[in-house]
Formats: sequence, structure tokens, C-alpha cells
Amino acid sequence: MSQIKTITGTGIPLEGQDIDTDRIIPARFLRCVTFDGLEKQVFADDRKQAQGQHPFDLDRYQNAKILVVNRNFGCGSSREHAPQAIARWGIQAIVGESFAEIFFGNCVANGVPCLTAAAETIQQLQDALTQTPRLALQVSLDTMILSYQATEIPLAMAAGPRQMLLTGTWDTCSQLVSHREQIKATAAQLPYLAWRPLTTAQKS
Repeated sequence: MSQIKTITGTGIPLEGQDIDTDRIIPARFLRCVTFDGLEKQVFADDRKQAQGQHPFDLDRYQNAKILVVNRNFGCGSSREHAPQAIARWGIQAIVGESFAEIFFGNCVANGVPCLTAAAETIQQLQDALTQTPRLALQVSLDTMILSYQATEIPLAMAAGPRQMLLTGTWDTCSQLVSHREQIKATAAQLPYLAWRPLTTAQKS
């Protein structure tokens, strides 16, 4: 199971309040059978409207690992496609003022920590990334600090999700695989899962 403790890389500033999941990945892209290729459509309509000037299109922000957002990011529908599209684009952590609850949970379930900081601190970080696009950032879930150059920003995250990321227990599929023998043993004791051929009396 993958433990997530430190994310290091450049950042991408995305300013705006209440950016919902329909903007992150428009509904017409939800008809896919798998999540493969969703990264190409992340913020599709916003990017089209911005005519190449959206942060996700600018060369200076390509390969960024940390997304910096504002208030109530990921509000709207509960679609898992939104964090999937962001993560597949390359984002490994999101730092913002606040997050919609379901979006936050979907991100954690995909191994993408969502951490919060004060509004003025977020604005300071977005300004820094605008002025210095290749600024190196480091997010530590151990210390709950985002650092760059000589600056340290205190971060917040609920204890439960943070512990899941630090210990690797966020990955429910890996947990199931690693405990398959215990699952088999438990299933064998459940009468409604045990198959038995019908007796002659039951057949009649």
C-alpha cells in the first residue's frame, strides 16, 4: 500500500471561488467506460473559453504537481471523474482555502491529499506562482507545512484522512488484496455465501 508523506514539485495557481466539478470535467465526458484519457479534458470548457491562456494550457505550468485553489473547490456533483481527471493530468496534491466534502473524500480515495490554509496565505502562494512559475514547492503531511524558498505555510487536514494517507490505508483495493485470505476465511463462515446442493425434499 502506498504511503503518501511528501509531495515535491512545481505548482499551478487556479484562481476562482466555487469552481464546481462540472467545470473540472464537463458532464459530456462522463460517458467513458474507464477513466483513461480524462486528463485531456480537465477544465475543457474553461480552457476553450480562455483561448490558450488557462493555467492548465500554459507551458510554464506543465508538469506541475501541486494545484493551488481558492474557496469551496470541487463543489457540485459527486462525480469521481473530477479528481481522476486532475490526478491523471499529474496533480499529486491540492492546497486551497476549502473543499467540497464529497470532492475531498473522492480525492483521498484516489491518494490525492487536499490541504487547507488561510485565504490570505493562499493568495500569497498564488501570487508567488504567478511571478515565479517554476517555483519549487514541498508539501509535508508529516509536518503539515508547505515550504518554498524561505517561506513556510501551515496547512490543515482532518486527522482521519491524513492518517489514511500517511499509512497507505487510503487505498481500499490494495487493502482488499492484502487481506484476501482473511476475507476468504470470513466469507466461508457466512451461511448466505455457502453453496449447498438442494436435497430431494427441497427440490420438491
